Amino acid sequence: MAVFVALGAFLMTLVGGWTAQRVTDRRHLVLGFAGGLMLGVVGLDLLPEAMAVAGTEVHGVPQALLLFVGGFLTAHVVERLLAVRRVAHGSDARAPQVGLTAAAAMVGHSLMDGIAIGAAFQAGGAMGATVAVAVVSHDFADGFNTYTITSLYGNARRKALAMLFADAVAPVVGAASTLFFTLPEELLGSYLGFFGGALLYLAAAEILPEAHHEHPAVPTLLCTVGGVGFIWLVVGAAE
Repeated sequence: MAVFVALGAFLMTLVGGWTAQRVTDRRHLVLGFAGGLMLGVVGLDLLPEAMAVAGTEVHGVPQALLLFVGGFLTAHVVERLLAVRRVAHGSDARAPQVGLTAAAAMVGHSLMDGIAIGAAFQAGGAMGATVAVAVVSHDFADGFNTYTITSLYGNARRKALAMLFADAVAPVVGAASTLFFTLPEELLGSYLGFFGGALLYLAAAEILPEAHHEHPAVPTLLCTVGGVGFIWLVVGAAE
């Protein structure tokens, strides 16, 4: 059952990526919406889940929050190191490696989505169904963001499509893997916290500034708010 549900996530991811590449003439609106989706996923989905299952305090701070900050700083350090490398080689272009690294993180997240589906069905059919609704719904956002992030950093269309396909396959692989093992909740929560921090950095420091660059702010801002609202509806429907 878990693998069958993960096939729905596979299809939704591809639909999200297809949508992202079809609206290139409104790129700023696409990026604004993608930024909103990313903010919504982090604040309304990833971080609350991470806090729920990895909330053990380390020197007075919940472990999930420490990893969240660590993920943000890691993404910042990687981006800055690549920026220094570009300057040293006399290039002002965005580093394609950043886009590929971010997309790879999205693929890792989708793999964990599949594992979450499988683990939820291990706990019971009702819980599995609830998790499945949330994962399948927000995998549209994952596909949208994977294609957008990869393309934003100057990668060729074929690479963006390859990362999109990998992101679509990942939840199926993750769900199938749970037939052979059980994932500790705390480990899953720790990963979600770290990934959430990295995703927030990409949204706040890269995607949204690019969306508002040389474009009217109001339509783009409305798309960002709409992206957050969409994730809110998805998370609320899954509760």
